[in-house]
Amino acid sequence: MDLIAEIAQAHDGSLGIAHSYIDALADTGITAIKFQTHIAEAESSHAEPFRVNFSYEDATRYDYWKRMQFTEEQWIGLKKHCDDVSIEFLSSPFSIAAVELLERLGVKRYKIGSGEITNLLMLDKIAQTNKPMLVSSGMSSYEELDKTVDFLKKANVDLSLFQCTTSYPCPAGEWGLHLIPELKKRYSLPVGFSDHSGDIYACLAATSLGAEMLEFHAVFDKTMFGPDAQASLTIEEIKKMVNGVKQIHHDLACAVDYKEDFSRFKEVKKIFEKTLAVNKDMSIGDVIKLEDLEAKKPAKQGINANAFEQVLGKTLTSNLKQWDFLKQEHVKGL
Repeated sequence: MDLIAEIAQAHDGSLGIAHSYIDALADTGITAIKFQTHIAEAESSHAEPFRVNFSYEDATRYDYWKRMQFTEEQWIGLKKHCDDVSIEFLSSPFSIAAVELLERLGVKRYKIGSGEITNLLMLDKIAQTNKPMLVSSGMSSYEELDKTVDFLKKANVDLSLFQCTTSYPCPAGEWGLHLIPELKKRYSLPVGFSDHSGDIYACLAATSLGAEMLEFHAVFDKTMFGPDAQASLTIEEIKKMVNGVKQIHHDLACAVDYKEDFSRFKEVKKIFEKTLAVNKDMSIGDVIKLEDLEAKKPAKQGINANAFEQVLGKTLTSNLKQWDFLKQEHVKGL
């Protein structure tokens, strides 16, 4: 199962911190680390507003993207670091120039942010690489998504979709988990879940609903500077979530039907199931009423608790002490 930890801008433009994230994520059990490749001149302008006005040092969002850039040599180093720790290097491009850079790096596939769904110019460029594309659906309507999926299918792209809600952090009630099976049905494509909730629960639930890939933001601390920190998972949270996802995924793959064959519970059932008993001293000839009965462990000591209706209204053939098990030979006509 694809487990993609997104560093995005959590490095805040620091190459050293970017490498530190790779080291920190290397033993969490993820399968890929995802960056975002921004080339300010190619993707943005000074007219672009901030999504979250968080920055103390960037006058415009364009300035922020400029500060988030790495040189091609630095990107080569980041990819090599991922290769060295046996984790796939992924990145989301936001311009044709970024696609060309990533091609020179030799990426295996592309992650497409939901804001690029309608950027058919860039998607066409990526389609020409014949590499798989993982497309987030966050801010797109069905009409837009239909058009993009049709465009990419015609280009014979190896395509997967992500259910995603463009909200940072995204509260419960807006995760859109119900759309995972809906997207599968509508497009007949693999569907994953891209999470911005800032906790582990959404990804665990998405796994149970059949998500085939998961993407989630990573951060060292949620109080860190940046637009995505509150919507991210810490390294320890990622470890816990990955462990849970793997267990859920393994369990869903096991086709054992314990309701058809519960022989494995035969011995433990004897311990936990119960036998009928009387809750007071009773004498020969007493008529057994509901208020006379209790059920006590273990099973197989007399009449099973599930057969209580069969003894009601019948008379005792033996004297019984309080809490004695009720056996077939104690009941007339049974």
